Amino acid sequence: MAESGDRADQAPPPRPLDAIDRDILRILQSDGRASIRSVAERVHVSRANAYARINRLIDDGVIRGFSARVNHERAGQGASAYITLKIVQNSWRTVREQLQALPGATHIALVSGDFDVLLLVHTPDNRTLRELVLTRLQSIPEVLSTRTLLVFEETDLDPGPGQIVEPPPDAEPLL
Repeated sequence: MAESGDRADQAPPPRPLDAIDRDILRILQSDGRASIRSVAERVHVSRANAYARINRLIDDGVIRGFSARVNHERAGQGASAYITLKIVQNSWRTVREQLQALPGATHIALVSGDFDVLLLVHTPDNRTLRELVLTRLQSIPEVLSTRTLLVFEETDLDPGPGQIVEPPPDAEPLL
């Protein structure tokens, strides 16, 4: 159902990450506010090298940005739900644009299986969630059906050693 021409299709092929790049990513995933100096010290490179590597990771699209992890309930968004959508074939771009504009939408994924799209939303309460699903989502012409899965409790996982896949020690570099 993916359409050709998406930005990801036009990006240059990814450069291989070495152990230092992977260490930098682990540090920044754990603490996006870590200073260049702190990162450089922890990976045992100069500040200039750390700065250049982080900029390359940003330029290459490996690092997409820096953000805060939010406790949605404490931020007044106490109702959360995963919503599955079945959509008209070849309508992903149109639907994605409309979903991005929804208040409270925090994650959108085109997936395979029994449905086409998985959407995560956070709203102030169940009434707002109901309106979002019944009024906003179901009025999108390309949305054929929805299914709402209420989130009772959620836990953000801190990035650990398993978050970035390590290549086997004997792997050839990808060139």
